[in-house]
Amino acid sequence: MGRRARGRRLQQQQQQQQQQRPQRAEDGAEGGGKRPEGAWEGGYPEIVKENKLFEHYYRELKIVPEGEWEQFMGALREPLPATLRITGYKSGDGTMRKNIDVWKKWTTLNSLQLHGLQLRIATRGAEQLVEGGRMVYSTCSLNPIEDEAVIASLLEKSEGALELADVSSELPGLKWMPGITHWKVMTKDGQWFAEWEDVPHSRHTQIRPTMFPPKDPEKLQAMHLERCLRILPHHQNTGGFFVAVLVKKSSMPWNKRPPKLQVESAEPREPVRASPAHPTGGAAADPTEPGSKAVGGMEDTDTMERPENVDDSGSKRDGVCGPPPSKKMKLFGFKEDPFVFIPEDDPLFPPIQKFYALDPSFPKMNLLTRTTEGKKRQLYMVSKELRNVLVNNSERMKVINTGIKVWCRNNSGEEFDCAFRLAQEGIYTLYPFINSRIITVSMEDVKILLTQENPFFRKLSSETYSQAKDLAKGSIVLKYEPDPTKPDTLQCPIVLCGWRGKASIRTFVPKNERLHYLRMMGLEVLAEKKKEGTSLAQESTGSSGPPEDEVSAEPGADPAASVDASADATVDTPSDAPLDASTGSSGPAPTETSLPR
Repeated sequence: MGRRARGRRLQQQQQQQQQQRPQRAEDGAEGGGKRPEGAWEGGYPEIVKENKLFEHYYRELKIVPEGEWEQFMGALREPLPATLRITGYKSGDGTMRKNIDVWKKWTTLNSLQLHGLQLRIATRGAEQLVEGGRMVYSTCSLNPIEDEAVIASLLEKSEGALELADVSSELPGLKWMPGITHWKVMTKDGQWFAEWEDVPHSRHTQIRPTMFPPKDPEKLQAMHLERCLRILPHHQNTGGFFVAVLVKKSSMPWNKRPPKLQVESAEPREPVRASPAHPTGGAAADPTEPGSKAVGGMEDTDTMERPENVDDSGSKRDGVCGPPPSKKMKLFGFKEDPFVFIPEDDPLFPPIQKFYALDPSFPKMNLLTRTTEGKKRQLYMVSKELRNVLVNNSERMKVINTGIKVWCRNNSGEEFDCAFRLAQEGIYTLYPFINSRIITVSMEDVKILLTQENPFFRKLSSETYSQAKDLAKGSIVLKYEPDPTKPDTLQCPIVLCGWRGKASIRTFVPKNERLHYLRMMGLEVLAEKKKEGTSLAQESTGSSGPPEDEVSAEPGADPAASVDASADATVDTPSDAPLDASTGSSGPAPTETSLPR
């Protein structure tokens, strides 16, 4: 075929396509907006734009003005000039013109599930807003559960800190409908509820009180929900939208700090007793009077407390880095325990220093704990620079967590000459300062220690046994040194925390770290060795008598990080359980009760 013939054929094809385009448009208009097969480009299948539940729901709520229902539905069935697909935290029924999947997926359950999340997002935005600032809450949904219900709940909980702005004059030419003040809630199966009191208890997890309009007419009128903007798709060839502009007049009520006490009486106060006039908190106190306590629905013990890092004379205690005084109210968050640095004359440290033969250069001033009284359970370590930051900024910041754990209390440790055992988390920091209780092990020993729970001495190499036999029972360091003459073996050092029992040794290493070390040594835990590993664990457990007064402190913690046992104490499976010689799952759940004697 020559060039002229190909050119004539191409012109004929273009003319045929141009003739077909008007016919397709006419067919689409006659079919109520339905396009012929293949009309949606981009690979999207044709979707029937019908949803009886959607029509029933919005007809009942009277979202659309009377007489405009057919125009409303007709506009939704027509695609927008530019079609995009979007996703987000909304039901998105206002996007039906461009997101046609909504037609078959829409249900009232969507808004019921999203209401709580949308309210939390709006609340967080209001908290971050400066006084006098404006926040625009907008959704591409027409459902009042996601729109007016969220705004009404936010206004109610703000207690006057927020108000709806009238922006009708700022948007000339925009066609919009005012926000609605009355609506109902419908379940997925079509059951309607006009008030929260009508909702059965079995539905309380799905339907919440904030989904309903306020019952008090005066409160509802004061909210001015009619200032919200509802944009309907058939009014100006758009999608459906909801817009509300909020202005912040003052701080949110839960962000307002109560007045600080100016004078505190030295005499102990009698507890406030409830009276008929004030059944929840007793007589109301004037916060401006010295010695009075604000009630405000909070417990007296939690409203105003003396900072834990200030002594009775009013001066700040040295080495105590606690949360700021204004953060001591439990009403708005957890009460954080203070970080207390160990003083030089603390009798806690000398037994530790002697047991592990710590180097004199060990920076004991950088040790801290999280309690000011009672037994110290964990000891943490920070750098010198971080210590200065904590001590000098305790009034300016709230410290949630800091340092690495280096020692854990063992309740029966006193009988082993030291009440604290080493923690794997901080062993690489402590090891350079430790001069005692170090056992050098081979790579085969490491494999046995990481795959068996309490291997007997006879399972280990003779070199390891000779080092362990003369050590007293208690916490030890297990050190693997690479052999440069054997390049096929692991060529990096490993330091593990362990426990020397009467006739066996065990390690205290988290499960993930165990797997990491085993893979570094080229050992994938094999299923066929599971039976052997289990039998060895049972054999060694039978001869390893545990201290009976200890139990694991928390799930996933090192077994020896324990608290005193009690009648209702439960034993959890820790994450540092030795691995079976199997697929990498943890073996029998060892706890502090399986600590070798």
